[in-house]
Amino acid sequence: MSTTLSYALWAVIALIALVWLPFVALVFAVTAPFDAGRYAAGRTFRRAGIAVGALIPVWEFRVTGVRITDPRRPYVAVANHESYVDVFLISHVPWEMKWLSKEAIFRIPVMGWMMRMAGDIEVRRGDRRSRAEALEQIRDRLRKRVSVMILPEGTRSPDGQLLPFKDGAFRVAVEMGLPILPIAVAGTRHAMAKDSFAIRRARAIAHVLPPIETTGLTRDDVPALRDRVREMIGQARESLLRQLGEDA
Repeated sequence: MSTTLSYALWAVIALIALVWLPFVALVFAVTAPFDAGRYAAGRTFRRAGIAVGALIPVWEFRVTGVRITDPRRPYVAVANHESYVDVFLISHVPWEMKWLSKEAIFRIPVMGWMMRMAGDIEVRRGDRRSRAEALEQIRDRLRKRVSVMILPEGTRSPDGQLLPFKDGAFRVAVEMGLPILPIAVAGTRHAMAKDSFAIRRARAIAHVLPPIETTGLTRDDVPALRDRVREMIGQARESLLRQLGEDA
């Protein structure tokens, strides 16, 4: 795809963000007194991601798999991380989840403002105090009956291979007795590769796997739970890649 077209599509994304900002601000202002979990503001913000997916003509997104019948039952959702475009794809999942995201994203004008109003969670890499604060914010959102979305690889895979999963999401789920919700993502690495902001043609799928209950588990069970979820996501991703006509 030409550089000119890629710039034009980024302009579309920037325009959507500017148009969405007053809507998110209005919903935040109206609902903040009674919506402690910022569910409404967050869901409004997530619809900007849906709009991006609809208006970028070279992207084709689908969500498949398990349907969640109670959107206010809190889950610790985890997914593999292929690209910045994962955010736009997973926004199509039809219930609200707060995102754990690195500090740099919160510093982006307009985008970062909406993330704060939506109640997303900031973390500074390599900072133990920031990680502790982020974990407490994750617990806070879950106690307020809002799911949290965590990417346990911690960074985007450079070649599409699944990286090791970190323990944090699984420790929180076990500690609070809440289910893990695995989501397998495939295809987004073609939409925008690691270390590049060029927008490219891609088809991508987010597949929601069955929730995994953690009732009765202890901290000693975290490594096995982590590895089990990683294997499930890896196998599901391979199946999605076959659907997309790609090699795993």
